[in-house]
Order: sequence, then structure tokens, then C-alpha cells
Amino acid sequence: MCLCAQSLDLNYRSSSPPLSPLSCPPASPSTLLARVPASVRILSSLFVMLAVFLVITVLVKVDTSAWTTCFFALTVGCVAIVSSASTVFTSSIFGLSSCFPMRNLQALISGQAMGGTISAVASVIDLAAAANVTDSALAYFLTADIFIVFCIMMYLLLPRLEYSRYYMSRQEESPSLATVPPDSSMEDEAEPEGTTSTSFLAKSTAIPPLRPILQKTALLGFCLFYIFFISIIIFPSLSSNIESVSKSSGSPWSTKYFAPLTSFLLYNFADWCGRQITAWIQMPGPNSKLLPTLVLLRTIFLPLFILSNYQPRAQIQTVVFNQDVYPVVFTALLGLSNGYLGTLIIIYGPKIVPKELAEAAGVVMTFYLMVGLAVGSAFSVLIVHLI
Repeated sequence: MCLCAQSLDLNYRSSSPPLSPLSCPPASPSTLLARVPASVRILSSLFVMLAVFLVITVLVKVDTSAWTTCFFALTVGCVAIVSSASTVFTSSIFGLSSCFPMRNLQALISGQAMGGTISAVASVIDLAAAANVTDSALAYFLTADIFIVFCIMMYLLLPRLEYSRYYMSRQEESPSLATVPPDSSMEDEAEPEGTTSTSFLAKSTAIPPLRPILQKTALLGFCLFYIFFISIIIFPSLSSNIESVSKSSGSPWSTKYFAPLTSFLLYNFADWCGRQITAWIQMPGPNSKLLPTLVLLRTIFLPLFILSNYQPRAQIQTVVFNQDVYPVVFTALLGLSNGYLGTLIIIYGPKIVPKELAEAAGVVMTFYLMVGLAVGSAFSVLIVHLI
């Protein structure tokens, strides 16, 4: 998925109208995304995804053997629509959650990884128990339909919560006039030094904020890009093709369950654990030199996975790590580092800019993430051909 460039061209004005219950300070009507309130963007994208998944759910029970070409075109179209709606939904949710304390944004990111873990568990269960492919596909899509309906219901409940109303409306107030609610802490509201610079605030209300936001988040943005660039190169294109060294034994572990368990389930679970750790430990800080160092060190995972028992191999014949324990350890470390470092950077991004620009900064951070995934996906094809 790639994020539409329009989603970055957010322009805030000092004379903003009052907030709606489900939006942060509205942007200038200079772009399509800026004209549409966050609540409309989020709900419309959810309803679009629900409609597409309902169509696909019905098609599971339809015999498409007589119109395979049309069915393929319809499938590709559905994927494109869902991807576009998902991009709008993700960027809008990240922008909206940037209005809240850091712990709420961390919980959102952890929830994403939990979704991946649940999907991986469902895949393993289906692999072990499913007798009919059609029934299995129907169960998957029905589950997706139910979850989307649940998301719509929960989002409609959001404006009824006093906690959420407080932080959404607080965005239009001066920080000095705001009071701390009973269930929040001063630590959550602490801003890195220098984020309320008068000159920066003046600049953000006089010109479109894209340029100053990019300047403030440049290093964090590169780190976020590089984290997902490395991760998507390896997972799943490399990790899922690493075979058990005892595959010739014919055991179910080495032939049927090795890749689903050691690649998909383990990676998603480790990613979720890494994201969850950030609820208790948040270091290094956003301005630490150690943060980009740790991000760049993740490059070492590329040769580690390439030199494991990846199959088939055409160019590089040497297998250095010829025991099953190696890809298990490598995958766990890859997922942990992706979840921990990626979450830190995403929650740091909106916090190093003034509160008025937090939503726009959240969208910009999502853009860095999407670019990392897109570029990494392209490079993964090249890496596979080089092995």
C-alpha cells in the first residue's frame, strides 16, 4: 500500500472552527483529505472495507470456474479498493490517536500486532483441522466481516466516553489552560524539550505545516522507513522459504508446520511482544544517537537469513546456519526489534512537534512506514533472485 500524497498536505489555520466530537483540529481545505473530518474518513473507509469483504464472502460459495478472467479482475479490483480504504483508515486512526497520551498510541500499535498473531494462530489451526478449503475461506471472510462491524460499533461509541472527549477537545485549547483528567498522569503529557518553540508555532500557523513537520521528524522518519524496509525484505519472502534441515524425514513438523510456526506465528508473536514492551520501557529517547544505530544494526538480519536453509537456492549455495534453531532465533529477534523500535518511533513522532500539529505528524509517520513497506517489497524480489 502506498499513502496518497494528498494525505500529507495538511494545512492548519489559527482560526479553526470548533472541533467535532471525533476530530482533532481541522486542516485547511486545501486538499481532499483536509476537507473531510476524521470521523467521516474513518467510518467511510470501514464501510467500504465491509462492503468489499461481504462481496468476497458471497463469492466464496459461487462457482467461478466459467469466468476465471473476470473473477481475477474482480479480485484485483477488490484488493485495490481494500488497500486504498485501509490506507485512509490507518493514517486517519494514527492521526487521531496522536491527540491522546503516548500510552494510547502504544496500545493502538500493539493491537495491530495482536491482529497479526491471531491471524497466524487461525492459520495454524486451519492447517491442522480444516477438511474443506471452501469452508475454511468462508470462515476467514466471515471473521473479517464480524471484526469490521465490531470496529464500527466501537468507533461510534468513542464520542460517548468522557476520556476521549477530553483529549479531542483539548487540542483546540492552549496547553496552559488545560487541566489534567483524574485518570491521566503528568508523565503522559510530558513533551520533549523545545516542542513549544514560539517560532515554530508561528511558522506552523502561517504556512502549510508539511515542511516543518518533515524537518522535525526527518531522522525518526528515516528510522521508521528503514525498520520496515528491512523487515519486509525478510518477512515473509525470505523467512517463509527457509526449510527444516530434517525435511527429508517426512515428519509433520518439518514438512507441514515448520514454516507456519517458525515464520508467520513466531514473527507476529515476537512483533506483538516487542510492541507491548514499549508500554513499560521507552528508551532510547527520540533524540538519542543510539536509536538510529540500533535501527541500522538490523541490516545484519539480511545475511543471517540468506545463509540459513533458504530453498531453492541458485546463486548462493552455502548454508552456514544448518540447524532449525537458527531461523527460530533470527525470526524472534527480527520480530522483537521490529515491534519495539518501530513502536517507539511511531509514538515519538507526534510528540516532538507542537500539539496543534500532532495529527499531521501522525499521518507523516504513517507515510514513512508505508514507503518503507513499498520499497522493501520491491527489494525483496531482487534479493530472492540473487540467492
